[in-house]
Amino acid sequence: MDTLPSSSLTPASRDKLAGKIALVTGGNSGIGLATAKRFVAEGAYVFITGRRQANLDEAVREIGPEHAAALQGDSSKLADLDRIFAAIQEQKGCLDVVFANAGVGALAPLGQITEDHFDSIYNTNVKGVVFTVQGALPLMGEGGTIILNASTAGIKGSPAFSIYSSTKAAVRNLARSWALDLKGRGIRVNVVSPGLVPTPGYDTLGLNKEQVQGFIEAQVTAIPLGRAGTADEVARAVVFLASEDSSFVNAVELFVDGGMTQI
Repeated sequence: MDTLPSSSLTPASRDKLAGKIALVTGGNSGIGLATAKRFVAEGAYVFITGRRQANLDEAVREIGPEHAAALQGDSSKLADLDRIFAAIQEQKGCLDVVFANAGVGALAPLGQITEDHFDSIYNTNVKGVVFTVQGALPLMGEGGTIILNASTAGIKGSPAFSIYSSTKAAVRNLARSWALDLKGRGIRVNVVSPGLVPTPGYDTLGLNKEQVQGFIEAQVTAIPLGRAGTADEVARAVVFLASEDSSFVNAVELFVDGGMTQI
C-alpha cells in the first residue's frame, strides 16, 4: 500500500479544490483512497463509498473525519446509490466533483467465461459507473467535473482479461458520449487510465502472491520509465482533471502509465 508523508497531505495545502464537495466511489483503498486524500489536501470535502463499512471507517480516520464522510453501498445496486445521493443531498446539498472509481477485475480466458463472471464485472465497472454519474447529475451545476476511472487494458489485449478490458473500453466511450449529452451544462467529463499500479485490487485477480509479483515484473519491462506507478501518482492526475487547471480539457483519456501505451 502506498504511504504518503503527512506533510504533503495537509488539508487545503494548495487549495485547487477549495470549498468543493467531491464523491469518490470505491474510496476505501487503493487509487480511490489516495485520490480522496489528495482532494482533501486541495481543500475539498469528500464523500467516499465502498461495500465494507469497517474499511470505510478506517479510510475516514486516515483522511480526517472533519474532511470526509463514509457512505456504505454497492455502486452496482441502484437502491444503494439512491440512498447515497439522498445522504449527500441532505448533508451538503450539492456535488462539484465525481470520481467514478469503483471497479473490479478477475481473470477468465475465453472458454471459461461464466455468466457470473461477466455479470459481476459489468455490473460494477459499467452499470455502476452509468448510474453513479446519472444519479450525481441533479446535484451538479455549471463548473462540475466528472472523472471516470478506466485502464490501459481498455486499449490493449490481455490474455484471460477480455471481460475486464472490454468494460474499460466501454467506460472510455461513455465519456465521449456524455461530454456531448452535457454540452451546454458546463460539466466536463474526462477519463483517467492507469497502467501498472499495484493496489489491494490485485489481490482479487485469483493469483497467488508469487504470481502477482511475476506479473508486475513482466509488465515493468514494457514501461519506458522502468517501474510501476503508485496510487498517489494517479490521484494527482485526477486532481488535475478535477480542478480549474484543466478547465479546457473535456472528453479526454489521460494515461498514467509511465509511457507504456504510447510507444
